[in-house]
Amino acid sequence: MRDWLIYRTFWDLTVTGVALGSIYALVALGYTLVYGVLRLINFAHSEIFMIGTFASLITATNVLGLPMLEAGDYPYRTGFQLVLILLACLLGSMVLSGAGAVALERAAYRPLRGSGDQFGAIVLAFVTAFVVGLVFFDTPKSNLIFGIIGTGPIAWMYLNIFRRGRQAPRLAFLISAIGASTAITEAVAIWGPRDREQYQTPRVLEKKTLFQLFGTDIRIDYVIVIIGALLMMTALLLFVNRTRLGRGVRAVAQDVETAKILGVNVDFVILITFLLGGVMAGGAAMMFTLVYDQSKFNIGFLLGVKSFTAAVLGGIGNLKGALLGGIVLGLAENYGSALFGGEWKDVIAFVLLLVVLMFRPTGLLGESLAKARV
Repeated sequence: MRDWLIYRTFWDLTVTGVALGSIYALVALGYTLVYGVLRLINFAHSEIFMIGTFASLITATNVLGLPMLEAGDYPYRTGFQLVLILLACLLGSMVLSGAGAVALERAAYRPLRGSGDQFGAIVLAFVTAFVVGLVFFDTPKSNLIFGIIGTGPIAWMYLNIFRRGRQAPRLAFLISAIGASTAITEAVAIWGPRDREQYQTPRVLEKKTLFQLFGTDIRIDYVIVIIGALLMMTALLLFVNRTRLGRGVRAVAQDVETAKILGVNVDFVILITFLLGGVMAGGAAMMFTLVYDQSKFNIGFLLGVKSFTAAVLGGIGNLKGALLGGIVLGLAENYGSALFGGEWKDVIAFVLLLVVLMFRPTGLLGESLAKARV
């Protein structure tokens, strides 16, 4: 009997680990795409995921008019109506997350590459002043006020130090990413509801058992997440490897200067790269709310760190590696939690990362985006 319980628990952990790993993998694709093209880590990508979770919530409640979640009174839907609701939430998450990623690239990153304008400088100055405000103030509103006051002087310094047409040092990209991440999180904390109950999303899908595998109940939401993630990843791989614009992405990832000589619009390719990463994060956000039924203003922080860990595990800059890294991380967390306790779940993820980096620094699949093949 004990052996049977261990056997069944193993498959329970495997199914939930693969579902969670699929979400990690979709978010990790955003880190991988940006790093593969720009060789930079977009630490604000976790907030793009957070925006997607709220987009799913807004689509369900404000657009579709579904009631908020109340214990014991779930607005379950079935059949064609359920499919339409899920597709609408998915589309809303992908559109808003994609738009957020594009806005982030235009406002925070393009000016630093020497391709931006004064508007980008002002936005960069704002988030920089906002971060500085965090050092001196405790409340988000005070940080916001400090950011507004400090924007003018810092923008003037930016325009005089990093003149138009001149690329900023790499450290400036990192500061901009951290500043944008902090600004987005605090802005949602200021203007959004802070009560956790108000962030719970309508549960339209009844999480019932679809079938059994090795004595383990396979829930319908896990099936949707796993299949949906695989379809999105396959579509991304086909786009990158089989389309003309995808070839442009791989060309820029391999050699920016040569790509320019060959007539590739580098700025447009980079914009598309951010858009693709945002769309993947939006899909992951909708699937996250489907399984966990909630969102918070800081929900992207820890998940973003773990997704970045998944990208490094698989080989940062490798699309297939992001999938592998996400699945491995999800399984490792679940197995480790069962062995050592749930409080060790987050620690296990980073221990695994250290082990992989010690013995295989390039990740499990060290191939770069520029050389990726389907």
